[in-house]
Amino acid sequence: MKALLVSDVESRALWDFYRPERVEGVDVIISCGDLKKEYLEFLVTMTNKPVLYVPGNHDARYASDPPGGCENLDDAVYVFRGVRFLGLGGCKKYNSESPYQFTEEEMARRIRHVRRQIRKAGGVDVVVTHAAPTGCGDKADIAHRGFDCFLDLMDRWRPAYFLHGHVHMNYDPNVPRIMEYADTRIVNAFERFILDIPEPAAPSAREGYVSRRRVRERYAWE
Repeated sequence: MKALLVSDVESRALWDFYRPERVEGVDVIISCGDLKKEYLEFLVTMTNKPVLYVPGNHDARYASDPPGGCENLDDAVYVFRGVRFLGLGGCKKYNSESPYQFTEEEMARRIRHVRRQIRKAGGVDVVVTHAAPTGCGDKADIAHRGFDCFLDLMDRWRPAYFLHGHVHMNYDPNVPRIMEYADTRIVNAFERFILDIPEPAAPSAREGYVSRRRVRERYAWE
């Protein structure tokens, strides 16, 4: 499966100067957040490819006006062509201006809430987030610091890929695009990147959402 990863900055090559050959062979588009809803709607319309997304910390608008025609992965396990995706949007809490900011404990609680979905799917292959895991492509400042609980998630479920955004690669020439953690390849989706994701020979879960029950209502915990 060929995935087009997008995050944080709308690519002019995919929007202002879009040409069909730029997405030739792409099977799915995955957004790691902080992108205009109009951009995601343009991509799903022009490419006729499924767009899976999680919100970033600047995507407060998504709560009341989500990108049309796209699949919201946030707090859900979604199966596409046998690949099990888990979405956990938002970043570390650093002010009160966005509903998509979380303390370490709040993010850990979100992960606990989706464990049943993960078990029902028989595991997870690709984790899609906005923030990075601690020490794996994050930054030292509080706004771009990663989550410790993402490391625990990878330790327990051993996903093949962990996709994130939030840390712009033009912030620092030393920001890595790809890192490795145990059995997981961590990929920064900044702007756009093509990733080949192997499809399982025998899918272990049905296509679509494993469960569409929301684990929160505007992140007010049960």
